[in-house]
Amino acid sequence: MTEKASLEQRVEELSAELSVLRDRLARLEGVTLTTAAGVAAPTPATAPAAAAATDGTGSFGAPPLPAVPAAGGSLLDEPEDVSEELLNWAGKAHLLTRLSTLCFLLVIALILRTVTDNNLINTLVGSGLGMGYAAALMLIGAYRYEKQSPLAPIFAASGAVLMATIVVETHQRFASLPLVPAYLTLIATGGGMAWVSYRHKKLLPVSLGILGMCLAGAAIDYPHPFFPYLSLILFAANILGYFAAELKSCSWLRWIVLAVTMAMMQLWAVRLGMNLLAHTPVAPELGQQWFLPALAAFTLLYLGLAFTGIVRRERITRFDFALPTLNALWAFSAAAYVSHCWWGTTQPVGFLGLILAVGHLATTGWLVGRNRAGAPGTNSFAFAGAALSAAALPFASGYFLLSLPVLSVGGFFLALLSRKWKNGGVRATSYLLQLYTVAALSAGVYFNPAAAADLVNALPAGLLAVICLYHYQWCREWAPPEASFFSRYDRGDFSAVALLMAALASGFITARIAALQVLTLTVTAAEVPNAFRCSQSVIINTSAAALMLAGFFLGKKELRNIAILLTLVGGVKVFLYDLLGTHGVPLVVSVFSFGLAAAVESVALGRWKGDNKARGDGPLTIDKEELSQNGGPAVNS
Repeated sequence: MTEKASLEQRVEELSAELSVLRDRLARLEGVTLTTAAGVAAPTPATAPAAAAATDGTGSFGAPPLPAVPAAGGSLLDEPEDVSEELLNWAGKAHLLTRLSTLCFLLVIALILRTVTDNNLINTLVGSGLGMGYAAALMLIGAYRYEKQSPLAPIFAASGAVLMATIVVETHQRFASLPLVPAYLTLIATGGGMAWVSYRHKKLLPVSLGILGMCLAGAAIDYPHPFFPYLSLILFAANILGYFAAELKSCSWLRWIVLAVTMAMMQLWAVRLGMNLLAHTPVAPELGQQWFLPALAAFTLLYLGLAFTGIVRRERITRFDFALPTLNALWAFSAAAYVSHCWWGTTQPVGFLGLILAVGHLATTGWLVGRNRAGAPGTNSFAFAGAALSAAALPFASGYFLLSLPVLSVGGFFLALLSRKWKNGGVRATSYLLQLYTVAALSAGVYFNPAAAADLVNALPAGLLAVICLYHYQWCREWAPPEASFFSRYDRGDFSAVALLMAALASGFITARIAALQVLTLTVTAAEVPNAFRCSQSVIINTSAAALMLAGFFLGKKELRNIAILLTLVGGVKVFLYDLLGTHGVPLVVSVFSFGLAAAVESVALGRWKGDNKARGDGPLTIDKEELSQNGGPAVNS
């Protein structure tokens, strides 16, 4: 029946277009007749002259002069005015008809509202009439969709919007509609609009139904809603949003529903946690026993929706790609907060998060097993698993800094898997995980002076330096997959330099902790800050000189360029900070270290240029390793 209706609609559209073409053809024929009438017709008086103009053979000796068209005549009509085009568009879109219908429907709703406000009828009766009117509009809209009426969207949209508005106002203002019927009415409205959209393949009804469910449900009793009932509405809205996306690409609708859901669940978590921390009786609307089950239900729902969207669609949307990561971080943070407020510990939530992270990686492996080129969608769950591991491992282990090397090993493991799966996105995720571990180490040391002075923390810092450095060397041996993220944005894999920078940062933190321990044992307590400040400059300058020598002997320009960058950093540190804030022997050693580094780099750069000139005089040779560093393919060894 739907196919027959669609064919009839197509026939009507073709008939309308044919009618427009006929009208234009008639206008062009009128113009032609007008032009022809403007040409002077021959008269009997002119006939002899015409005959005299012919020769003996009966042909014209010379062509007659062309007749001049009458004034005002033209071969083509003038272009249509813009107003005519607008009128044609308005007629085709039934704009005026729809506007007039919308106004009349709104007038009836306002009459019911006025009668109720003036107490001409009972408030409960007025609310019932209003809801019945909205339901009738939705039913009429569904019927008119069956008839392919241009007014069907007006009736359906008006009914859905009026129903959501009346439910909220009836419950909030008049208190004549109980909470449970209000929520059930919203769910029924959304479900009915979803059925209309699914039957007629139209997006508008389900969009308005879902938005009405979310926004009206969140508005009821805000900021003190009954959260368990509200979670049911939001759960249903997310499911309907997925089916709406099956009709047409509408990521904006799913983003809105996701944002409302996460905001209301986060509000639930915050209010529940505040009551638990204050040891006050928990209000009934908070539903303490229902929070964690509701959170688990939403977590599994989002995982299922993302997995289904990735598997069933050829093109993965941004929403489906980002949903696993957003879901993992949001759900874990809410669960950890409530667990801390409720039981005073987060370790069980940490272990549960690690189990879910392993589940994400297992899902990644299953997606790879589909044997599709590039393993699309794998990075979505791989990134979510990495993010969840980074969040859960410190809670499970109880040691933040000591857990970072484990994450770093996981990052390198992802790099190995990316080569096996030929997926550049997973490789980029391994880079980001390594950078996170070093950034977390730096923040933990910087914001906690006790951690910066603890010799135990030199162990994770040193391990991070070794792992990141080995990860960098591995990346220079194995090029990224050809058709991947890197082929579009980073063909030369220059982003792997960030791993080398991360290794240097971790090594700097290791040497910094060791220097502080040595200075604490060798100099007086009053001189420790002065000597420690200069020792950091010595570490930077020594690292720059060592990198320059390594780059020179290995012939790697990346090491040379980073050595120059470190030299600039060391120069700023020595001349802008040490000279103005330190004194004595430590300052002398700091300045001397910079001078020594500059001298070593000067000699190395001079020899580097000389070697390049010597190579230019001889036969042309290409260093495969250097080619891979400058954008060419890496050579696997």
